[in-house]
Amino acid sequence: MKIKFTSPFAEFPREVGVLVFASFFVAVGFGIIAPTIPLFARSFGVNHAQVGAIISAFALARFSAGLVSGKLVDHFGERLIYSTGIGFVAITSFAAGMAQNYEQLLIFRAVGGFGSSMFSVAAGSILLRAVDDDHRARAQSLYNGSFLIGMMAGPVVGGALSGFSLRAPLLIYGVLLVGASLSGAVLLRHSKLAAKPTQAQLKTVVSLKSAMALKPYRIALIISFCTAWSLFGMSRSVLPLFMVEEIKVSPSFMGFGFTVTTIIQGAFLLKAGKLSDLNGRKYSAVFGTSLLALFSLALVFTFNSWMFVLACVIVGFAGAFLSTTPSSIVGDVLEGKGGQVIGLFQMSGDAGAMIAPLILGIVADNYGFRPAFAITAALMMVAVAVSIKLPETRSSHLGQPQ
Repeated sequence: MKIKFTSPFAEFPREVGVLVFASFFVAVGFGIIAPTIPLFARSFGVNHAQVGAIISAFALARFSAGLVSGKLVDHFGERLIYSTGIGFVAITSFAAGMAQNYEQLLIFRAVGGFGSSMFSVAAGSILLRAVDDDHRARAQSLYNGSFLIGMMAGPVVGGALSGFSLRAPLLIYGVLLVGASLSGAVLLRHSKLAAKPTQAQLKTVVSLKSAMALKPYRIALIISFCTAWSLFGMSRSVLPLFMVEEIKVSPSFMGFGFTVTTIIQGAFLLKAGKLSDLNGRKYSAVFGTSLLALFSLALVFTFNSWMFVLACVIVGFAGAFLSTTPSSIVGDVLEGKGGQVIGLFQMSGDAGAMIAPLILGIVADNYGFRPAFAITAALMMVAVAVSIKLPETRSSHLGQPQ
């Protein structure tokens, strides 16, 4: 009996495969530098706050450039901005790897955030317009899945490289980015979708004003902000401190819990995308936000290590749904090019990831960790409430009972 293998890219345009291919190498590189950037910064004799500033500077620059990147995409096309953005991050990574002091490292990493914004907005613009409503979440799942796998592989390489040199990971990251930039420039050169828009197309670019008038788009912004607050802001700031300082688990056990989350999310990602395409964005949004609210509540009542592992299982499934659904909603309602529309959507997630560590850190310092988790749970209940009010956005299902 012959087993027929069907490529997961068979039902998608060529652009999707190109983006997934490039995304993997970008993610591997990012994973390589993630564990070593703090160590490299500390090698200049700075304190922990200054180490944190290196991470925050990149995120702040990326956030600040969202609308500008969108404007560039609308006027010059996705292909040019995508390859230029990745190339820009490559140059700043080489420069950061050769930094001679803390100030240089801070500047080069901050400037790199602008390039990151450019290529991510351009990639989102291509990805959301390359497929129809009934395949959009699945395409997003493939893209996110490649990034997730790359991020899992990167730290292993980065940890090994840091044993030889703290500069090496940044230089290797730069090399991988050069490859990703060239692949985007070459493989997308004949793509009409990613080409520079004509004068006629420029007149049909979707404005922020018209997008903000759409209820589904506003809901997508809220879900994106709340999701990033929980998955990236809370989970990467106060949660590790809570587990080590209050629950008294080892860093390795905590890492095991986060690995469980990543494995579940990666394994369920394609299935979650398919469910979103078949059952609707509202179904996926309500299910995902409810699980994320449950995750936050579970942390409030976590008093031993096994409860933490259970919470990690819950958030793995939640992440699979919420990494595809909000962006799919934006793609459903976006008719034509809308770089700034996608830029603002990206900024909503970046804002959640940036603001949460600050606010929750203050709450944890003054009132404890559990109130910080309770605030996150309350915020996620807001996301559940707006998800319930989400109208169906897939064109093939418009008019069906909600």
